[in-house]
Amino acid sequence: MDAITPYKEILQMYWEKVTGFVNARCDGLEPWQLIGLTFSSTLASVWLHGFLCQPESLTSRTKKQFFKLLRKMPFVGAIIQKKIDEALNDVTSSLSFLKDEREYIKALPEQGMSQPEVLQKMKEYSSKGDVRWQDGKVSGTVYSGEEKLTHLLVKVYEEFAWSNPLHPDIFPGLRKMEAEVVRIACTLFHGGPKSCGAMTSGGTESILMACKAYRDLAYERGIKQPEMLVPVSAHAAFDKAAHYFGMKLIQIPLTKAMEVDVQAMKRAISRNTAMLVCSAPQFPHGIMDPIEEVAELAVKYKIPFHVDACLGGFLIAFMDKAGFPLKRPFDFRVEGVTSISADTHKYGYAPKGSSVVLYSDKEYRKYQFFIAPDWQGGIYASPSVAGSRPGGIIAACWATLLHIGESGYVEATRRIIKTARFLESELRKIDSIFIFGKPEVSVLSIGSDTFDIYRLSNFLAAKGWNLNVLQFPPSIHLCITQLHTKPGVAEQFLKDVRDSIQDIMKDLNAKTTGMGAIYGMAQSVPDRSLVAEISQAYLDGLYSTDVLSTEKHMNGSPSHH
Repeated sequence: MDAITPYKEILQMYWEKVTGFVNARCDGLEPWQLIGLTFSSTLASVWLHGFLCQPESLTSRTKKQFFKLLRKMPFVGAIIQKKIDEALNDVTSSLSFLKDEREYIKALPEQGMSQPEVLQKMKEYSSKGDVRWQDGKVSGTVYSGEEKLTHLLVKVYEEFAWSNPLHPDIFPGLRKMEAEVVRIACTLFHGGPKSCGAMTSGGTESILMACKAYRDLAYERGIKQPEMLVPVSAHAAFDKAAHYFGMKLIQIPLTKAMEVDVQAMKRAISRNTAMLVCSAPQFPHGIMDPIEEVAELAVKYKIPFHVDACLGGFLIAFMDKAGFPLKRPFDFRVEGVTSISADTHKYGYAPKGSSVVLYSDKEYRKYQFFIAPDWQGGIYASPSVAGSRPGGIIAACWATLLHIGESGYVEATRRIIKTARFLESELRKIDSIFIFGKPEVSVLSIGSDTFDIYRLSNFLAAKGWNLNVLQFPPSIHLCITQLHTKPGVAEQFLKDVRDSIQDIMKDLNAKTTGMGAIYGMAQSVPDRSLVAEISQAYLDGLYSTDVLSTEKHMNGSPSHH
């Protein structure tokens, strides 16, 4: 006690100085003034806290407000609106799915159509479009397309077309199918006896569910403003989850190898951190994040850690047995990984509308569930976003897994990775382009320091290819599927790339138009709300039943495909 006595005296001395100063400042004030000052300062503090501590950063909100005011200025606003209108027209005219449409059905037919008439109309619609994915000229999108598998899926769907997992008492077989799909996935990703999960409608919902679970867990832990630490290369579904669930998304930069910067993630961890995120692999460049290193942070700081394997989960799980072992583990074998999302409707080859979100322990999954115990319609409980769900999709997913089996997945993985490695090797030999990072799986992202890479996208589109256009930095990528492993497809792609680059090099200063120009323009616009406004034109176009009267072609190629 004698040792701390001097410190107590020092603290008491400073306390007397502070109280003396405050009392001197308040000398002459009446009680109501003191109460008023206390009340107003408290309100000001609460307002300041609410203003500073929001899911969206202060910098971002300040920029938005600045550009919003700028658009309201009479002269400047008119110029900006004119440019927006031009961009909107460019976007609308570039939407290939709106071209050549001359009529729409806008009301129910007075008399129902016969089955042959409906099927004939269906065939008419299914034949629309210039892109034939069956030829293997599309990036990702259709991952199998095998005719025999299609016939099986149709038969299975027919059997379960009217089923709904919301009613397990009526459809007990469907419940068993869904449970088995989840357990198969848990086994595949080396989950322990406590591992569990749920089926969802796709990768986005799987990610949403994991984020919702960790948000609710954060609330229970006393975190009022949960934050997620997400690589800038992670899927936009995390942005959507942050927007939907009121979480703050903190983007973590990448290294030169296009992997998440682990040290930057460590520096970003705070008492509000609700979850860490890595991709296996990430969508833009196909790079595997350093999951083991991030998992160490998760264990050290006791933070849930989600691995997004939506794109390549059903490839990387089989790469070891296919003869292409990954450099680093990624699944539940890594201590600290608490959840994984993986799409069965990609390299699982199930029909669209199926994915799984998996947890290392049921203690995490329970936060995903929604339960309304006081509804007049009864106790309402659902495992994911939807209430009713299409049982036919679940049954078809189950049938796909059983039909292909481990040996089938291993063989498909071997063909795809072999094709990807061949394409990467050949593309790296072309001087005027480069491959981002060191992709280990099935995505090859192409950039150029010589010419506008979007011109290459336009030229390849003219030759029938449909690639993914990326930004920040400008690039395009090819996601290799089983269709690209067909004889001659990879070789044709390389030939078309070389021929296109040869034509581009003849006139490096040619202007890029079409969607490539729109992407180029979008990256240069500092007001991102304008880009969002222009993007809304695309979404509006999806539901358009108006007939377009004008057509435009993309520059950089003789004509648009």
